Amino acid sequence: MTEENQRVAVITGGSRGIGAGLVAGYRGQGWAVVASALRIEPSQDPGVLAVEGDVAEPGTADRVIGRALDRFGRLDTLVNNAGVFVSKPFTDYTAEDYALVTRVNLAGFFWVTQRAITEMARRYGGHVVTITATLADNAEPAPYSRAPDSRAPCGTGSSVLAALTKGGLAAATRSLAIEYAALGIRVNAVSPGGRHLGQVGDIIDAILFLEASPYITGEVVHVDGGRIAGR
Repeated sequence: MTEENQRVAVITGGSRGIGAGLVAGYRGQGWAVVASALRIEPSQDPGVLAVEGDVAEPGTADRVIGRALDRFGRLDTLVNNAGVFVSKPFTDYTAEDYALVTRVNLAGFFWVTQRAITEMARRYGGHVVTITATLADNAEPAPYSRAPDSRAPCGTGSSVLAALTKGGLAAATRSLAIEYAALGIRVNAVSPGGRHLGQVGDIIDAILFLEASPYITGEVVHVDGGRIAGR
């Protein structure tokens, strides 16, 4: 159980990169954290619970949220950080590519968010933050490499699967914000992007800003160095 009034965050994709930074960021704010990933090492920090599992499986959502409640007794925030990106020419995408990206980016968001909001609604309050991508609003090619004997140019890969899934997450963010506002649940997103990505800390700062802003909901905050302004 947490200390009295200690808030609890669940972070998917919490084993590395932005996710690991978010774990440290929320801990730095005094929160308890449940970090989920397909593979993740147990934490020596008693305020961090690591839970392994495929986020695209409904059973993983049940296990992650269930263990959060068993260990800490509450759930205040869910950060949907888990995601995958596959870049290649559009016509080279395979059924396996499509299944992978949609399973992790969409199904993973759907099952964990559904389970988290169910719990938040019981407590009348909570916050969901999802990582989207600026390329869903402002199309740009993605880099990929070709075999040396290929005639296709390098650097002109497709971002279609990312745009398809991340754009859907942005739309779902706005829809859920309206649906659950009356139950005290805020739903926001942070959208990294641009040809020159910001630092991980910039994204973490944006999420913690949303966490500290109780009157902001239904917003997609772009952390892209002004890329979105050039639309």
